[in-house]
Amino acid sequence: MTVERSGPGEPVVIIGAGPVGVMAALLLARRGVRTVVLERHQDVYPLPRAVATDDEVRRILQAAGVGEEFATIARPSNGLRLLDARHRVRAEIRRTGHGHHGYPQTSMFDQPELERLLRDALARHPECELRGGVEVTGVGPDTAAPVRVTYRDDEGEHQLWADAVLGCDGANSLTRDAVGAAWEDLRFEERWNVIDVRTKADVRCWEGVDQICDPRRPATFMRVGEDRYRWEFRLGDGDAPLRELIAPWLPLSYDGDFEVVRETQYTFRARTADRWRSGRVFLLGDAAHLTPPFIGQGLCAGLRDAHNLTWKLARVLRQGADERLLDTYESERKPHARHMIRLAVAMGWAMTGGQDGAAALRRGLLATACRIPGLTAMAGRDLSPPLTAGPLVRRGPRRGLAGSHCPQPWVTVDGRRTRLDDVLGDSFALLTAAEPWPSLNALAQGLGIRPIPVGDLGDEGTLAAWLRAGRADAVLLRPDRVVMDVVPAGGLDFTGTAAWASVLHTTPRLLPPEPTAHPLRSATR
Repeated sequence: MTVERSGPGEPVVIIGAGPVGVMAALLLARRGVRTVVLERHQDVYPLPRAVATDDEVRRILQAAGVGEEFATIARPSNGLRLLDARHRVRAEIRRTGHGHHGYPQTSMFDQPELERLLRDALARHPECELRGGVEVTGVGPDTAAPVRVTYRDDEGEHQLWADAVLGCDGANSLTRDAVGAAWEDLRFEERWNVIDVRTKADVRCWEGVDQICDPRRPATFMRVGEDRYRWEFRLGDGDAPLRELIAPWLPLSYDGDFEVVRETQYTFRARTADRWRSGRVFLLGDAAHLTPPFIGQGLCAGLRDAHNLTWKLARVLRQGADERLLDTYESERKPHARHMIRLAVAMGWAMTGGQDGAAALRRGLLATACRIPGLTAMAGRDLSPPLTAGPLVRRGPRRGLAGSHCPQPWVTVDGRRTRLDDVLGDSFALLTAAEPWPSLNALAQGLGIRPIPVGDLGDEGTLAAWLRAGRADAVLLRPDRVVMDVVPAGGLDFTGTAAWASVLHTTPRLLPPEPTAHPLRSATR
């Protein structure tokens, strides 16, 4: 058996080179953390699986340095239509234009293309090493650092010792067993047939998702690419042949090209692991949660996991942050993922009718709700809720901006037009509605950043209006662009500095001096 021990700055071992695992490696590499990614397959899995992403995840792809490349393979979607059994439109939930994060609210893509894009980016980072064609056989038994990972390849057995292990190894995760986690059932399980087709036929579609609200045979249809389409049908007794099922979308008597890229049966489940971490071993993606696909958030949730965890892990490994910082991964992501899963379950039951005695009542309530003015427009907004209060989200008596994401407008800096996050970089950011006052300058110095007056960004007033609507004079943004703390309008300073400063760093340098009067206000009092 080969035993590998690395030198100073031991690597993070990532189990699984799907989009979540590779995303985690890329985000860690941008912070100087070395990774070894272990993957069963030598190459990208060739068949399509995930097909949709939202604007928040497009922003995460930008953070990983692949945002522009992803734009070349993505196709904006119009949103969601609810159709009855005769394919009459009952409601439209529009998700057009650019969302809060600066990208189309919904984008369609081909997962193999995304995975190749991510792996190409991984190959450009010397901090990342991908080992394909290996089978991980064990994690631990001790999950405190350093953690032992054993794997097998053509040359025999190997051991790696790592400062952290990220289990991105899917629903049948070996890592989940290592942390002693069990599934919590959120009470949804249905068998569906998923069919991916390539054809040049004039398929009837509206460049969005169709949900057929038919209790006898609920279905989902979407256009994925230029000549790529997906149908999903809930399995029942005596299902019709494929051509008969998809006939409503094809020209009459169409008998031209029609390639079935993939046809497979899935069991859609709603589950979350009861624990996501043990010591330095973490669960991400399908290893931590499973969701029905009705709001297109399966892969999105896993990429959010990677974005939330990686900056915290890098800060612990490279900057000596308190180990408690790692506790916030599960405490922030688990409630968020559970909320999104329950929303997907509710949407699924409402749209497909479910299979219980309340199905007819749900369909009636849905039909009534869709006739309420403005409700479908509201449903088309950002589905992702703010993070709950905790050590890294300082929320006052009013909810305000804390825990939500900062918007990402286009800005102009030194005559160059670019996206906000490209200006802010990978660290914390301090945005102010006016020239920063002494205590903000001291805080920024402790974090190694500089305060940025939003009036200097040339964003046509977007950020100033956002601060004003949130009744804030300044906000402190985390590296994942979540608002960590707020100076309320008319306030003197951030309210919870001492609480989060002790988690972020071991030195007292983060603590600013006593609050002083806001210079713009002291002159008028």
